[in-house]
Amino acid sequence: MFCPECGTWNRASAAACERCEQALPNLDRAPFERPDDELTRLRRSAGARYRVMRRLGAGGMATVYVGEQAHLLRPVVIKVLHPHLAKDAEVAERFRREAEAASRLVHPHICPIFDYGATEDVVYTVMPYLEGGSLADQIQTHRFVAPARAAAVAAQVACGLDYAHRRGVIHRDVKPDNVLFDEDGNAVLTDFGIATARFHGRLTASGRAMGTPHYMSPEQAMGKLVDGRSDVYAVGILLYESLLGFPPFDGEDAFSVSYKQVHEAPTPPASTSARVPQTLSDIVMRCLTKSPAGRYARGFELADALIAFLRSVPDAASHHRAAVAARRASAIAS
Repeated sequence: MFCPECGTWNRASAAACERCEQALPNLDRAPFERPDDELTRLRRSAGARYRVMRRLGAGGMATVYVGEQAHLLRPVVIKVLHPHLAKDAEVAERFRREAEAASRLVHPHICPIFDYGATEDVVYTVMPYLEGGSLADQIQTHRFVAPARAAAVAAQVACGLDYAHRRGVIHRDVKPDNVLFDEDGNAVLTDFGIATARFHGRLTASGRAMGTPHYMSPEQAMGKLVDGRSDVYAVGILLYESLLGFPPFDGEDAFSVSYKQVHEAPTPPASTSARVPQTLSDIVMRCLTKSPAGRYARGFELADALIAFLRSVPDAASHHRAAVAARRASAIAS
């Protein structure tokens, strides 16, 4: 069992914690199995501040756990950098900068960071637990997202990005996995792990591309310096995938996908599916212009185009209100 005081794993028969020597509560039955070592280390590192409940999932950089902030009884998500990556100084520093970058952004459509912790063997961040799952979950479950809903989500994300861009933060990894939903269905952008900010020095040498190839802008795929229009491109891909169930470019490996991002033109969504309105398809294609100069210059400009589209859609009043609310909230946050 875990010591409720320091989080150390102890044998079920132990009367006191082997680390802090505090008395352990009696159990009415023995646990079924010993948890994995990473969970043990996290509980030890978090101590009495957080109760780590269960493993939620894992990605390329981190494992995610559901927990509770002990004194406030607030549900949280604890994101733990994989041990082999935590030993990489650059990756660990990038992970820390996610917490720093997000902590400076206070916006209803950007996921806040509650806490950051680092010990010799555990590096983690703590965020609110959002019950609505991710946009990736919705695409996987339903195969695609209805046009009005997809437009409202993209508008909310674009408003959050505009706010971040005005504060010098470029996300650089906008994708369906990083768009979460609160209990009211509002989109919240998370994972600023590879974000660049004007208050940070460069972590990587010029020419090294960072991000997820399926959602990279052409300039990002080539390892060039990027600005907010690179995130606008990624929102276009996010919207494309929401509408059709797949991104515009795929390939056998990261290189082939990156090559297509740079050199190939995507098929317009309206040409692929009759359920995609031509106006919305045109918005997507402008986002996906190869040259940054041809895209929407700001997240606000993209959001305004999506709001205008929603205004013309019958029975989309709730989605229009959600997009307009995001735009107004961002204007106030300015």
